[in-house]
Amino acid sequence: MSTPDGTTRSVRIGEDERGGWSSDRPRRDGKAPEERGPQVAVRCRVLPPSDRQRYTPGSLVVVVTAGDPAALERFADVRIEEKNAVLSMARVRELITGRVADDQLEESAAKLLDAAVAKRLAAGNSTVVLLEDLTPESRRRFVVPAAKVRKPRHLIFVDVPKDQVAEEDRDTVNALRRAVDGADLGEEGFMTVLRLGGSAIHELNRIVFRPPPSDD
Repeated sequence: MSTPDGTTRSVRIGEDERGGWSSDRPRRDGKAPEERGPQVAVRCRVLPPSDRQRYTPGSLVVVVTAGDPAALERFADVRIEEKNAVLSMARVRELITGRVADDQLEESAAKLLDAAVAKRLAAGNSTVVLLEDLTPESRRRFVVPAAKVRKPRHLIFVDVPKDQVAEEDRDTVNALRRAVDGADLGEEGFMTVLRLGGSAIHELNRIVFRPPPSDD
C-alpha cells in the first residue's frame, strides 16, 4: 500500500490476528458438547485506497460488489497480478456448461468452487474469490476453510453508485457499506477491509501477493 512518500506498504498479519478454533470442553452433565462452528472473529483494519495493494502470499482475498458481475471480472483481470489465483462462479460455470444438466449447473458450480478454494488454501496458494452474492453466508463459506488452515483473510468491496444497485439489494448493500467502514467485518473473520468507490476504484492499479519487504 503506497505511503505519501511513494513507497509500498504491505498488509502484515500478526500471529495473534490469524484466528483459530474454539475448544470443546466436556459438559458438567456428562453430555457431549454441542456442535459449534469455528470461531473466526479477529481484529479488523480499514485500509485506505492506494495505487498498489500488497497481501501476504497464501492469503484469501474476497472481492464483492453490488454492480455488474462482468465488471468485477474485468476489475480482477486488470488489477490482480496473479491471474491463476482468481476464482469465481462465472468462471466455473463457463468451464462446466454443457458437461452437466442445466438444472444442476448452479449446484455443481458452487461445489467445484468451494473445493477449488479449499484446495488452494490448504496448499498455501494465494486465492482471490469474486463474489456475486452480498450475504454474510456467502462470505463465510470461504472464510471458514481459510481460518481452518490459518490463512490471512481480506475483503475488497467495490462500491457502485446507488442507481447501479438493484432496489431489492439496497438494504444489504447499505449494511455491508456500514460494516466495512466501521471495521465490523472482523466478526466475520476478515483482518482487513478495503472499500473502493468513485475515483478510488481507479487509484488502485495493482493487487499483488508478495512477502513484506525486509527491514534490513
